Amino acid sequence: MVSDKYDCAYYGKWHLGDELVAQHGFDDWISIEDGIYRPYYSEPEQLELRSSYHHFLVKSGFPTDKVLKDGAALYSRPYAAAMGENFTKAAFLGKEASRFLRERKDNDRPFLLSVNMLEPHPPFHGPLNDRYEPEAMPVGEAYLVPPGEDAPKKKRMCFERIQREKQRLPLDTEWDWRRVRANYYGLVTQVDRTLGCILDALEESGLADNTVVVFTSDHGEMLGDHALLGKGSFYEESARIPLMIRVPWLSREQTMLETPVSQIDLVPTLLDLLGQPIQDHLQGVSRLGVLKGEEDMSDNHIIIEWNAPDKMGIEGRTVVTADGYKLSLYQDDISELYDLNTDPCELENVYRNPEHQGRIKEMSELIFAWQKETEDKMVLSN
Repeated sequence: MVSDKYDCAYYGKWHLGDELVAQHGFDDWISIEDGIYRPYYSEPEQLELRSSYHHFLVKSGFPTDKVLKDGAALYSRPYAAAMGENFTKAAFLGKEASRFLRERKDNDRPFLLSVNMLEPHPPFHGPLNDRYEPEAMPVGEAYLVPPGEDAPKKKRMCFERIQREKQRLPLDTEWDWRRVRANYYGLVTQVDRTLGCILDALEESGLADNTVVVFTSDHGEMLGDHALLGKGSFYEESARIPLMIRVPWLSREQTMLETPVSQIDLVPTLLDLLGQPIQDHLQGVSRLGVLKGEEDMSDNHIIIEWNAPDKMGIEGRTVVTADGYKLSLYQDDISELYDLNTDPCELENVYRNPEHQGRIKEMSELIFAWQKETEDKMVLSN
C-alpha cells in the first residue's frame, strides 16, 4: 500500500463521515468542519470532539456563535466565513500545509498531502467581498435565462430551491445576483492566495522538482447562469471543473487537453506516476501516456452521474464525447442533447432534432455500457 511507504496527510474538508478522525491510511489529519456533519459520525463519542480549526479559533480568542440542541458550542459556517482573511478556513489550511512542507526539508521519506478547502462555497461571503465590483462581473449568454420548456421539468423546479436560499441571500434583482458572483470571485481569490502560499512552501522545502501537484475541485457553481444557484445539474457551470497537474520531471511546458477528462482517472494516473501497482478494483485508467505525450484522448468520453432525488438536483446520467456533444438521460423526464461546439452555454436542446438521432443512439449506448460495467441500476428514459 502507498500508505506503508509514504507519510500520508489529509488537511481540510472530508465530507465522507467521521470528519474529525484520521482514517483511510492517513495518519496526519487536520479538520475544519464541525456542526453540519455531526449526524454522520459513526461513534457517539466523536460528538465530544471538535475540529482542528475550531481549536485554532478558540486559541485565537474568538467566542463560539452557535449552540446546538445537545449543548455543543460551535462556530457556524457564516460566522467563520466572515472572519478576517488570516482566520479563514482557507488561510488556516494554507498555514498548516505550508508547515508540513517546510518540515519535509530534512526528511527523506516520500509524502502524500491532500489539502481540501471549503472555499469557494456557500454562504457566499468572505473578507474579500469588496475586491470585485458587482457591475463589472463577466456574464455569459445563459445568465439569468431560466431553463425553457425543452428542459427537464425537475430542472425547471430547481428555482424553487433558490427561493428557499433567499432566507440567507437576497436574489430579487440582477444586482443581487451580481453581488453573489462578486463575493464568489473573492472566495476564489482566497483559494488562489492559499495555493500560492503552499507552492511557495514547497519550493522552500527543496522538493518542488520531485513532487506531483494536482489542483482540482469537486464541482462548479451556477451563480445565476440558467437562473440557478449552486450545483446539482449537468450544466457546464456546475459539472465542468478545473484540473491541473504538474509533473516537473516529465515536462516544463504547459499542455492543454481539449478533450474531456474525468477525475475517475486521477488515482490510476497518480499510482502509475508513483510506480505503484494499480489495483483491479479501481475504476478509471492511467493517463500517464497522455502526460508523456505518447498517447492522445481523441476518442475519449466521460460519464457524469448525480444521485439526490429528494434534495439538490436531478438524478440522471450524462456522457460528454470528445467531439463536443453532451447527452443527459433522466428518470421519467425530458432528455437533453447539446452541441457544445456551437452552443457552449447550452441554450438549445437538440435532442428532438431528427438529424441527431443516430448520434443519440450511439451516445446512449455509451451510458448503458457504463451502467452495465459499474452495475448501476438506475432506469433511464430514452
